[in-house]
Amino acid sequence: MARLPGRAARAVKRIPDALAGYARIFARGDFFTRLSFLIMGAGCIRRRRFAKGLLYLAVQLVFWFYFLNSGIYYIAKLKNLGSNVQTEIWNEDKGIFEYTKGDNSMLVLLYGITALILLFVYLAIYLSNVRDAYNSERAARDGGHIPTLRDELYSLTNENFHKTLLFVPSLAVIIFTVLPLVFMVTIAFTNYDRFHMPPGNLFTWVGFENFRSLLGFGENKLLSSTFRGILGWTLVWALFATITNYTLGMILAILINKRGIKYKKFFRTIFVLTIAIPQFVSLMFMRILLSETGLVNVFLEQIGLISQPVRFLTDANLARITVIVVNMWVGIPYSMLITTGILLNIPEDLYEASRIDGASPVVQFTKITLPYVLFVTTPYLITQFVGNINNFNVIWFLSSGGPMSGDYYQGGKTDLLITWLYRITTGEQNYKLASVIGIATFVVSAAFSLLVYNRTASENKEGDFQ
Repeated sequence: MARLPGRAARAVKRIPDALAGYARIFARGDFFTRLSFLIMGAGCIRRRRFAKGLLYLAVQLVFWFYFLNSGIYYIAKLKNLGSNVQTEIWNEDKGIFEYTKGDNSMLVLLYGITALILLFVYLAIYLSNVRDAYNSERAARDGGHIPTLRDELYSLTNENFHKTLLFVPSLAVIIFTVLPLVFMVTIAFTNYDRFHMPPGNLFTWVGFENFRSLLGFGENKLLSSTFRGILGWTLVWALFATITNYTLGMILAILINKRGIKYKKFFRTIFVLTIAIPQFVSLMFMRILLSETGLVNVFLEQIGLISQPVRFLTDANLARITVIVVNMWVGIPYSMLITTGILLNIPEDLYEASRIDGASPVVQFTKITLPYVLFVTTPYLITQFVGNINNFNVIWFLSSGGPMSGDYYQGGKTDLLITWLYRITTGEQNYKLASVIGIATFVVSAAFSLLVYNRTASENKEGDFQ
Protein backbone atom coordinates (compact mmCIF):
# COMPACT_ATOMS: atom_id res chain seq x y z
CA MET A 1 0.00 0.00 0.00
CA ALA A 2 2.89 2.31 0.74
CA ARG A 3 4.07 1.89 -2.84
CA LEU A 4 0.97 3.43 -4.39
CA PRO A 5 1.59 7.10 -3.46
CA GLY A 6 5.14 6.85 -4.82
CA ARG A 7 3.95 5.37 -8.09
CA ALA A 8 1.18 7.94 -8.39
CA ALA A 9 3.64 10.76 -7.71
CA ARG A 10 6.02 9.45 -10.35
CA ALA A 11 3.17 9.19 -12.85
CA VAL A 12 2.17 12.81 -12.19
CA LYS A 13 5.78 13.95 -12.57
CA ARG A 14 5.97 12.29 -15.98
CA ILE A 15 3.15 14.43 -17.39
CA PRO A 16 5.23 17.63 -17.87
CA ASP A 17 8.04 15.54 -19.38
CA ALA A 18 5.62 13.91 -21.81
CA LEU A 19 4.15 17.27 -22.85
CA ALA A 20 7.66 18.64 -23.34
CA GLY A 21 8.46 15.63 -25.50
CA TYR A 22 5.53 16.30 -27.84
CA ALA A 23 6.50 19.98 -27.95
CA ARG A 24 9.96 18.92 -29.12
CA ILE A 25 8.40 16.70 -31.78
CA PHE A 26 6.41 19.67 -33.08
CA ALA A 27 9.51 21.89 -33.06
CA ARG A 28 11.87 19.40 -34.70
CA GLY A 29 9.49 17.58 -37.02
CA ASP A 30 9.00 18.34 -40.69
CA PHE A 31 5.85 19.77 -42.25
CA PHE A 32 3.95 16.46 -42.39
CA THR A 33 4.87 15.54 -38.83
CA ARG A 34 3.50 18.89 -37.70
CA LEU A 35 0.47 18.39 -39.93
CA SER A 36 -0.22 15.17 -38.00
CA PHE A 37 -1.04 17.33 -34.98
CA LEU A 38 -3.95 18.70 -37.01
CA ILE A 39 -4.82 15.91 -39.44
CA MET A 40 -4.27 12.45 -38.04
CA GLY A 41 -2.41 10.09 -40.34
CA ALA A 42 -0.76 12.82 -42.45
CA GLY A 43 2.75 11.78 -41.45
CA CYS A 44 2.06 8.10 -42.11
CA ILE A 45 0.54 8.82 -45.53
CA ARG A 46 3.58 10.94 -46.44
CA ARG A 47 5.83 7.96 -45.67
CA ARG A 48 3.62 5.70 -47.83
CA ARG A 49 2.05 3.96 -44.86
CA PHE A 50 -1.35 4.46 -46.45
CA ALA A 51 -3.36 1.85 -44.55
CA LYS A 52 -2.32 3.07 -41.11
CA GLY A 53 -2.58 6.72 -42.12
CA LEU A 54 -6.11 6.25 -43.47
CA LEU A 55 -7.05 4.32 -40.32
CA TYR A 56 -5.88 7.22 -38.15
CA LEU A 57 -7.82 9.64 -40.35
CA ALA A 58 -10.97 7.50 -40.14
CA VAL A 59 -10.71 7.43 -36.34
CA GLN A 60 -10.42 11.22 -36.28
CA LEU A 61 -13.41 11.75 -38.60
CA VAL A 62 -15.65 9.28 -36.76
CA PHE A 63 -14.72 10.66 -33.34
CA TRP A 64 -15.28 14.29 -34.25
CA PHE A 65 -18.59 13.46 -35.96
CA TYR A 66 -19.73 11.74 -32.76
CA PHE A 67 -18.23 14.34 -30.44
CA LEU A 68 -19.72 17.38 -32.19
CA ASN A 69 -23.14 15.77 -32.64
CA SER A 70 -23.53 14.08 -29.27
CA GLY A 71 -20.47 13.79 -27.04
CA ILE A 72 -19.88 17.46 -26.29
CA TYR A 73 -23.60 17.90 -25.57
CA TYR A 74 -23.62 15.24 -22.85
CA ILE A 75 -20.32 16.39 -21.38
CA ALA A 76 -21.80 19.90 -21.05
CA LYS A 77 -24.92 18.38 -19.45
CA LEU A 78 -22.78 16.74 -16.77
CA LYS A 79 -22.64 20.11 -15.01
CA ASN A 80 -26.16 19.72 -13.58
CA LEU A 81 -27.29 16.34 -15.02
CA GLY A 82 -30.16 17.95 -16.91
CA SER A 83 -32.50 20.86 -16.39
CA ASN A 84 -35.64 20.15 -18.42
CA VAL A 85 -38.12 18.23 -16.28
CA GLN A 86 -40.70 16.01 -17.95
CA THR A 87 -44.13 17.65 -17.50
CA GLU A 88 -47.67 16.34 -17.68
CA ILE A 89 -50.16 18.20 -19.91
CA TRP A 90 -53.87 17.46 -20.32
CA ASN A 91 -54.96 17.06 -23.96
CA GLU A 92 -58.56 18.21 -24.21
CA ASP A 93 -59.10 16.75 -27.68
CA LYS A 94 -57.81 13.26 -26.82
CA GLY A 95 -58.95 13.30 -23.20
CA ILE A 96 -55.62 12.01 -21.94
CA PHE A 97 -52.49 13.28 -20.25
CA GLU A 98 -49.49 13.76 -22.52
CA TYR A 99 -45.91 14.14 -21.44
CA THR A 100 -43.41 16.63 -22.74
CA LYS A 101 -39.96 15.29 -23.38
CA GLY A 102 -37.46 16.20 -20.67
CA ASP A 103 -33.93 15.32 -19.68
CA ASN A 104 -33.09 11.94 -18.18
CA SER A 105 -30.41 12.41 -15.53
CA MET A 106 -29.39 8.76 -15.64
CA LEU A 107 -28.82 8.80 -19.40
CA VAL A 108 -27.07 12.17 -19.18
CA LEU A 109 -24.67 10.75 -16.59
CA LEU A 110 -24.11 7.49 -18.50
CA TYR A 111 -23.62 9.13 -21.89
CA GLY A 112 -21.47 11.87 -20.37
CA ILE A 113 -19.13 9.36 -18.73
CA THR A 114 -19.01 7.36 -21.97
CA ALA A 115 -18.09 10.51 -23.89
CA LEU A 116 -15.27 11.27 -21.44
CA ILE A 117 -13.89 7.73 -21.69
CA LEU A 118 -14.02 7.90 -25.51
CA LEU A 119 -12.28 11.27 -25.34
CA PHE A 120 -9.39 9.77 -23.35
CA VAL A 121 -9.19 6.82 -25.76
CA TYR A 122 -9.12 9.24 -28.69
CA LEU A 123 -6.32 11.25 -27.04
CA ALA A 124 -4.27 8.07 -26.64
CA ILE A 125 -4.75 7.24 -30.33
CA TYR A 126 -4.02 10.86 -31.28
CA LEU A 127 -0.69 10.82 -29.42
CA SER A 128 0.15 7.46 -30.98
CA ASN A 129 -0.45 9.06 -34.39
CA VAL A 130 2.04 11.84 -33.56
CA ARG A 131 4.69 9.37 -32.38
CA ASP A 132 4.19 7.25 -35.49
CA ALA A 133 4.62 10.28 -37.76
CA TYR A 134 7.82 11.38 -36.01
CA ASN A 135 9.32 7.88 -35.89
CA SER A 136 8.59 7.42 -39.60
CA GLU A 137 10.24 10.78 -40.36
CA ARG A 138 13.36 9.85 -38.39
CA ALA A 139 13.57 6.44 -40.06
CA ALA A 140 13.31 8.04 -43.51
CA ARG A 141 15.89 10.69 -42.64
CA ASP A 142 18.38 8.20 -41.18
CA GLY A 143 17.88 5.65 -43.93
CA GLY A 144 16.19 3.18 -41.60
CA HIS A 145 13.39 0.74 -42.35
CA ILE A 146 9.85 2.11 -42.33
CA PRO A 147 7.42 -0.66 -41.35
CA THR A 148 4.92 -1.60 -44.05
CA LEU A 149 1.38 -2.86 -43.44
CA ARG A 150 2.63 -6.42 -43.88
CA ASP A 151 5.37 -5.82 -41.28
CA GLU A 152 2.91 -4.49 -38.73
CA LEU A 153 0.42 -7.31 -39.31
CA TYR A 154 3.27 -9.79 -38.95
CA SER A 155 4.37 -8.18 -35.68
CA LEU A 156 0.84 -8.51 -34.30
CA THR A 157 1.20 -12.28 -34.61
CA ASN A 158 4.76 -12.41 -33.26
CA GLU A 159 6.55 -9.93 -30.96
CA ASN A 160 3.34 -7.92 -30.41
CA PHE A 161 1.06 -10.94 -30.22
CA HIS A 162 0.25 -10.07 -26.60
CA LYS A 163 -1.38 -6.86 -27.82
CA THR A 164 -3.54 -8.85 -30.24
CA LEU A 165 -4.64 -11.20 -27.48
CA LEU A 166 -5.34 -8.42 -25.00
CA PHE A 167 -7.29 -6.13 -27.33
CA VAL A 168 -10.71 -7.78 -27.02
CA PRO A 169 -10.41 -8.50 -23.26
CA SER A 170 -9.25 -4.93 -22.62
CA LEU A 171 -12.17 -3.56 -24.61
CA ALA A 172 -14.56 -5.80 -22.66
CA VAL A 173 -13.05 -4.63 -19.34
CA ILE A 174 -13.59 -0.99 -20.32
CA ILE A 175 -17.20 -1.58 -21.41
CA PHE A 176 -18.37 -4.02 -18.75
CA THR A 177 -16.16 -3.10 -15.77
CA VAL A 178 -14.66 0.38 -15.97
CA LEU A 179 -17.77 2.15 -17.30
CA PRO A 180 -20.24 0.60 -14.78
CA LEU A 181 -17.74 1.15 -11.95
CA VAL A 182 -17.25 4.83 -12.75
CA PHE A 183 -21.02 5.23 -13.14
CA MET A 184 -21.64 3.61 -9.74
CA VAL A 185 -19.03 5.78 -8.03
CA THR A 186 -20.47 9.00 -9.47
CA ILE A 187 -23.95 8.08 -8.19
CA ALA A 188 -22.55 8.50 -4.66
CA PHE A 189 -22.14 12.23 -5.32
CA THR A 190 -25.78 12.75 -6.41
CA ASN A 191 -29.19 12.72 -4.73
CA TYR A 192 -30.44 9.77 -6.80
CA ASP A 193 -33.22 8.02 -4.87
CA ARG A 194 -36.92 7.21 -5.26
CA PHE A 195 -37.80 10.89 -4.89
CA HIS A 196 -35.46 11.83 -7.74
CA MET A 197 -36.22 9.07 -10.20
CA PRO A 198 -35.86 9.79 -13.95
CA PRO A 199 -37.54 10.50 -16.25
CA GLY A 200 -40.28 12.06 -14.12
CA ASN A 201 -37.78 13.72 -11.82
CA LEU A 202 -34.16 14.73 -12.16
CA PHE A 203 -31.27 14.15 -9.79
CA THR A 204 -28.23 16.37 -9.47
CA TRP A 205 -24.85 16.66 -7.78
CA VAL A 206 -24.70 17.08 -3.99
CA GLY A 207 -20.95 16.74 -3.49
CA PHE A 208 -19.88 14.81 -0.39
CA GLU A 209 -23.22 15.20 1.39
CA ASN A 210 -23.99 11.45 1.26
CA PHE A 211 -20.57 10.61 2.71
CA ARG A 212 -21.09 13.17 5.46
CA SER A 213 -24.44 11.61 6.37
CA LEU A 214 -23.01 8.09 6.49
CA LEU A 215 -20.05 9.16 8.65
CA GLY A 216 -22.21 11.03 11.17
CA PHE A 217 -21.81 14.64 10.07
CA GLY A 218 -25.38 14.95 8.78
CA GLU A 219 -28.77 15.20 10.45
CA ASN A 220 -29.59 11.46 10.26
CA LYS A 221 -27.64 10.13 13.24
CA LEU A 222 -29.44 6.77 13.02
CA LEU A 223 -27.88 6.22 9.60
CA SER A 224 -24.33 6.79 10.84
CA SER A 225 -24.81 4.62 13.94
CA THR A 226 -26.20 1.84 11.75
CA PHE A 227 -23.19 2.09 9.47
CA ARG A 228 -20.77 1.82 12.39
CA GLY A 229 -22.66 -1.14 13.84
CA ILE A 230 -22.88 -3.04 10.56
CA LEU A 231 -19.26 -2.24 9.65
CA GLY A 232 -18.10 -3.57 13.03
CA TRP A 233 -20.11 -6.77 12.66
CA THR A 234 -18.90 -7.18 9.06
CA LEU A 235 -15.27 -7.15 10.22
CA VAL A 236 -16.00 -9.48 13.16
CA TRP A 237 -17.86 -11.86 10.85
CA ALA A 238 -15.09 -11.82 8.24
CA LEU A 239 -12.44 -12.48 10.89
CA PHE A 240 -14.24 -15.40 12.57
CA ALA A 241 -15.52 -16.89 9.30
CA THR A 242 -12.00 -16.87 7.87
CA ILE A 243 -10.19 -18.15 10.97
CA THR A 244 -12.66 -20.94 11.78
CA ASN A 245 -12.82 -22.29 8.25
CA TYR A 246 -9.07 -22.09 7.74
CA THR A 247 -8.04 -23.51 11.11
CA LEU A 248 -10.56 -26.35 11.23
CA GLY A 249 -9.99 -27.16 7.55
CA MET A 250 -6.24 -27.41 8.22
CA ILE A 251 -6.76 -29.62 11.28
CA LEU A 252 -9.13 -31.87 9.34
CA ALA A 253 -6.66 -32.20 6.47
CA ILE A 254 -3.81 -33.04 8.86
CA LEU A 255 -5.90 -35.69 10.64
CA ILE A 256 -6.99 -37.35 7.41
CA ASN A 257 -3.45 -37.20 6.00
CA LYS A 258 -1.93 -38.65 9.18
CA ARG A 259 -0.04 -41.92 8.91
CA GLY A 260 -2.11 -44.92 9.91
CA ILE A 261 -5.44 -43.41 8.89
CA LYS A 262 -7.22 -45.75 6.50
CA TYR A 263 -9.79 -44.86 3.83
CA LYS A 264 -8.39 -41.36 3.30
CA LYS A 265 -10.20 -40.94 -0.03
CA PHE A 266 -13.49 -41.98 1.57
CA PHE A 267 -13.24 -39.36 4.33
CA ARG A 268 -12.25 -36.63 1.88
CA THR A 269 -15.19 -37.51 -0.34
CA ILE A 270 -17.63 -37.36 2.58
CA PHE A 271 -16.55 -33.84 3.52
CA VAL A 272 -16.48 -32.65 -0.08
CA LEU A 273 -20.13 -33.62 -0.53
CA THR A 274 -21.14 -30.29 1.02
CA ILE A 275 -19.46 -28.57 -1.93
CA ALA A 276 -21.32 -30.76 -4.43
CA ILE A 277 -24.68 -29.52 -3.11
CA PRO A 278 -25.50 -25.97 -4.31
CA GLN A 279 -24.75 -23.56 -1.48
CA PHE A 280 -28.10 -21.80 -1.53
CA VAL A 281 -29.87 -25.18 -1.19
CA SER A 282 -27.82 -26.06 1.90
CA LEU A 283 -28.39 -22.63 3.44
CA MET A 284 -32.14 -22.58 2.79
CA PHE A 285 -32.40 -26.08 4.26
CA MET A 286 -30.46 -24.96 7.34
CA ARG A 287 -32.78 -21.97 7.65
CA ILE A 288 -35.78 -24.27 7.77
CA LEU A 289 -34.12 -26.65 10.24
CA LEU A 290 -33.14 -23.83 12.62
CA SER A 291 -36.43 -21.91 12.56
CA GLU A 292 -38.50 -21.77 15.77
CA THR A 293 -40.80 -24.48 14.37
CA GLY A 294 -37.99 -26.34 12.62
CA LEU A 295 -36.80 -29.88 13.09
CA VAL A 296 -33.97 -28.94 15.48
CA ASN A 297 -36.27 -27.21 17.97
CA VAL A 298 -38.91 -29.93 17.66
CA PHE A 299 -36.31 -32.62 18.39
CA LEU A 300 -34.84 -30.72 21.37
CA GLU A 301 -38.33 -30.24 22.83
CA GLN A 302 -39.23 -33.92 22.39
CA ILE A 303 -36.15 -35.14 24.25
CA GLY A 304 -36.77 -32.61 27.02
CA LEU A 305 -33.71 -30.40 26.62
CA ILE A 306 -35.75 -27.22 26.08
CA SER A 307 -39.22 -26.01 26.98
CA GLN A 308 -39.26 -23.02 24.63
CA PRO A 309 -37.95 -22.90 21.06
CA VAL A 310 -34.36 -21.71 20.72
CA ARG A 311 -34.32 -18.50 18.68
CA PHE A 312 -31.40 -19.46 16.47
CA LEU A 313 -32.20 -16.84 13.83
CA THR A 314 -34.37 -14.32 15.68
CA ASP A 315 -32.16 -13.48 18.67
CA ALA A 316 -29.43 -11.03 17.66
CA ASN A 317 -26.45 -12.59 19.46
CA LEU A 318 -27.53 -16.18 18.82
CA ALA A 319 -28.17 -15.42 15.15
CA ARG A 320 -24.63 -14.09 14.75
CA ILE A 321 -23.18 -17.22 16.34
CA THR A 322 -25.44 -19.38 14.17
CA VAL A 323 -24.34 -17.86 10.86
CA ILE A 324 -20.67 -18.31 11.84
CA VAL A 325 -21.23 -21.96 12.78
CA VAL A 326 -23.28 -22.76 9.67
CA ASN A 327 -20.65 -21.06 7.53
CA MET A 328 -18.20 -23.72 8.72
CA TRP A 329 -20.42 -26.34 7.09
CA VAL A 330 -19.96 -24.79 3.65
CA GLY A 331 -16.43 -23.40 4.10
CA ILE A 332 -14.29 -26.01 5.87
CA PRO A 333 -14.17 -28.46 2.92
CA TYR A 334 -12.51 -25.83 0.69
CA SER A 335 -9.77 -25.21 3.25
CA MET A 336 -9.37 -28.94 3.76
CA LEU A 337 -8.80 -29.55 0.04
CA ILE A 338 -6.29 -26.71 -0.32
CA THR A 339 -4.34 -27.78 2.77
CA THR A 340 -4.38 -31.41 1.64
CA GLY A 341 -2.74 -30.45 -1.63
CA ILE A 342 -0.04 -28.52 0.23
CA LEU A 343 0.59 -31.30 2.75
CA LEU A 344 1.11 -33.83 -0.03
CA ASN A 345 3.83 -31.59 -1.47
CA ILE A 346 5.85 -31.04 1.72
CA PRO A 347 9.09 -33.03 1.29
CA GLU A 348 9.03 -36.13 3.48
CA ASP A 349 12.77 -35.66 4.05
CA LEU A 350 12.03 -32.70 6.33
CA TYR A 351 9.96 -34.87 8.65
CA GLU A 352 12.49 -37.70 8.56
CA ALA A 353 15.32 -35.33 9.50
CA SER A 354 13.29 -33.81 12.32
CA ARG A 355 12.43 -37.25 13.72
CA ILE A 356 16.11 -38.18 13.70
CA ASP A 357 16.82 -34.97 15.64
CA GLY A 358 14.18 -35.99 18.18
CA ALA A 359 11.48 -33.50 17.24
CA SER A 360 8.05 -34.23 18.68
CA PRO A 361 4.87 -34.09 16.53
CA VAL A 362 4.09 -30.68 18.03
CA VAL A 363 7.52 -29.34 17.05
CA GLN A 364 7.13 -30.81 13.56
CA PHE A 365 3.80 -29.04 13.20
CA THR A 366 5.01 -25.65 14.47
CA LYS A 367 8.40 -25.68 12.70
CA ILE A 368 7.62 -27.46 9.41
CA THR A 369 3.93 -27.92 8.61
CA LEU A 370 2.47 -24.63 9.83
CA PRO A 371 5.13 -22.30 8.32
CA TYR A 372 4.97 -24.16 5.01
CA VAL A 373 1.17 -24.04 4.84
CA LEU A 374 0.97 -20.40 5.93
CA PHE A 375 3.58 -19.33 3.39
CA VAL A 376 1.62 -20.88 0.53
CA THR A 377 -1.90 -19.98 1.67
CA THR A 378 -1.42 -16.36 2.79
CA PRO A 379 -2.85 -14.98 -0.49
CA TYR A 380 -5.74 -17.44 -0.11
CA LEU A 381 -6.36 -16.22 3.45
CA ILE A 382 -6.49 -12.61 2.28
CA THR A 383 -8.84 -13.55 -0.53
CA GLN A 384 -11.07 -15.44 1.90
CA PHE A 385 -11.21 -12.50 4.31
CA VAL A 386 -12.18 -10.09 1.55
CA GLY A 387 -14.63 -12.65 0.18
CA ASN A 388 -16.26 -12.97 3.60
CA ILE A 389 -16.65 -9.19 3.82
CA ASN A 390 -18.73 -9.53 0.65
CA ASN A 391 -20.27 -12.91 1.52
CA PHE A 392 -23.83 -12.20 0.44
CA ASN A 393 -25.04 -15.80 0.08
CA VAL A 394 -24.47 -17.15 3.60
CA ILE A 395 -26.04 -14.17 5.35
CA TRP A 396 -28.96 -13.55 3.00
CA PHE A 397 -30.08 -17.14 2.41
CA LEU A 398 -29.66 -18.13 6.07
CA SER A 399 -30.85 -15.13 8.11
CA SER A 400 -31.77 -12.48 5.49
CA GLY A 401 -29.74 -10.09 7.63
CA GLY A 402 -32.21 -10.42 10.50
CA PRO A 403 -33.36 -10.05 13.12
CA MET A 404 -34.44 -6.54 12.17
CA SER A 405 -33.79 -3.87 14.75
CA GLY A 406 -35.43 -0.55 15.52
CA ASP A 407 -32.07 1.01 16.34
CA TYR A 408 -30.81 0.24 12.83
CA TYR A 409 -31.72 2.19 9.71
CA GLN A 410 -33.24 -0.38 7.33
CA GLY A 411 -30.88 -3.03 8.65
CA GLY A 412 -30.69 -6.17 10.74
CA LYS A 413 -28.29 -7.48 13.34
CA THR A 414 -26.62 -9.98 10.99
CA ASP A 415 -26.54 -7.66 7.98
CA LEU A 416 -23.17 -7.17 6.33
CA LEU A 417 -22.40 -4.04 4.35
CA ILE A 418 -23.20 -5.95 1.15
CA THR A 419 -26.60 -7.20 2.34
CA TRP A 420 -27.45 -3.79 3.81
CA LEU A 421 -26.59 -2.26 0.45
CA TYR A 422 -28.89 -4.77 -1.28
CA ARG A 423 -31.73 -4.07 1.15
CA ILE A 424 -31.44 -0.31 0.71
CA THR A 425 -31.30 -0.63 -3.07
CA THR A 426 -34.24 -2.99 -3.54
CA GLY A 427 -36.38 -1.83 -0.63
CA GLU A 428 -35.94 1.93 -0.47
CA GLN A 429 -34.45 2.52 -3.93
CA ASN A 430 -31.88 4.71 -2.19
CA TYR A 431 -29.22 4.38 -4.86
CA LYS A 432 -27.08 7.28 -3.63
CA LEU A 433 -26.62 5.69 -0.20
CA ALA A 434 -26.09 2.23 -1.70
CA SER A 435 -23.32 3.63 -3.87
CA VAL A 436 -21.59 5.19 -0.85
CA ILE A 437 -21.81 1.87 1.03
CA GLY A 438 -20.34 0.12 -2.01
CA ILE A 439 -17.41 2.54 -2.03
CA ALA A 440 -16.91 2.04 1.73
CA THR A 441 -16.88 -1.75 1.24
CA PHE A 442 -14.30 -1.42 -1.52
CA VAL A 443 -12.09 0.86 0.59
CA VAL A 444 -12.13 -1.56 3.53
CA SER A 445 -11.39 -4.58 1.30
CA ALA A 446 -8.67 -2.88 -0.75
CA ALA A 447 -6.95 -1.31 2.27
CA PHE A 448 -6.82 -4.62 4.13
CA SER A 449 -5.61 -6.58 1.09
CA LEU A 450 -2.81 -4.18 0.19
CA LEU A 451 -1.73 -3.52 3.77
CA VAL A 452 -1.55 -7.17 4.81
CA TYR A 453 -0.16 -8.70 1.62
CA ASN A 454 2.71 -6.23 1.35
CA ARG A 455 3.80 -7.26 4.84
CA THR A 456 3.58 -11.03 4.47
CA ALA A 457 6.31 -13.53 3.77
CA SER A 458 4.52 -14.62 0.60
CA GLU A 459 5.27 -11.20 -0.89
CA ASN A 460 8.57 -10.28 0.73
CA LYS A 461 10.31 -13.68 0.59
CA GLU A 462 8.81 -15.18 -2.53
CA GLY A 463 12.24 -15.81 -4.06
CA ASP A 464 13.38 -17.77 -0.99
CA PHE A 465 10.56 -20.31 -1.22
CA GLN A 466 11.59 -23.65 -2.65
